[in-house]
Amino acid sequence: MVLMLRPRSGARQWVMGEEYRLTPSVPAVEVNDSFGNLCQRLVAPVGEFAIYTSADVRVEALTPVDSDAPFVQVPMLPSEVLEFLLPSRYCESDRFGDLATEIVGQSQPGYAPVVAIADWVTRNIRNTPGSSTYPVSATEVNKRGEGVCSDLAQISIALCRALCIPARLVVGYLHALEPMDIHAWFEAYVGGEWCTFDPSSPQAKHPRIAIAHGRDSADVAIYNQFGPLLLPTAMTVTVEKRDAP
Repeated sequence: MVLMLRPRSGARQWVMGEEYRLTPSVPAVEVNDSFGNLCQRLVAPVGEFAIYTSADVRVEALTPVDSDAPFVQVPMLPSEVLEFLLPSRYCESDRFGDLATEIVGQSQPGYAPVVAIADWVTRNIRNTPGSSTYPVSATEVNKRGEGVCSDLAQISIALCRALCIPARLVVGYLHALEPMDIHAWFEAYVGGEWCTFDPSSPQAKHPRIAIAHGRDSADVAIYNQFGPLLLPTAMTVTVEKRDAP
């Protein structure tokens, strides 16, 4: 198994303490993937196997966004951002050019088109928890007209990339999410920085903790298993907001 269950410290969040428990205990090795996400490799034992993780994370206070953040011309993008312009397995941006252009209309290039895209997805793609039991692509989500949080994020990503706006998928935790679960949203690169957008929870102003980011769901699965297909018998996610010490 390759797990992705540890948040990283960075400019927007600081991991103050963690607990990571495997029952029964087995050897594990931690590596960084190509996006810098923390991954734990292990061989699961035969029989019952439980994984418990906990983290205390200090997150930055919500700051007003710069609604006038400009579009960054492709020649001026940092090299590490360029891959987030390309079509990927679940974000076929090469198929969304006409729709993206129609959605943004005459919006000033930059932050405004991303807002228009996120708003369009919120209005036109129903957020239906449990509607996708396996990853589906942006084109399929567009046909269905519904999906889970990661599906709404991925069609948003495809639309952004179709307009040469770098976009990436983020998985993590959102305080006060209902029903509580691992959550997914997206970030778009405008004004020289990654800005957060969440079409499945557009009004959420609660703290977020990012676990991983990547091109699409194939890069940010909280676990990948190799061998006979086994599904978890139970999973519980709890997010508690604490007063600062």
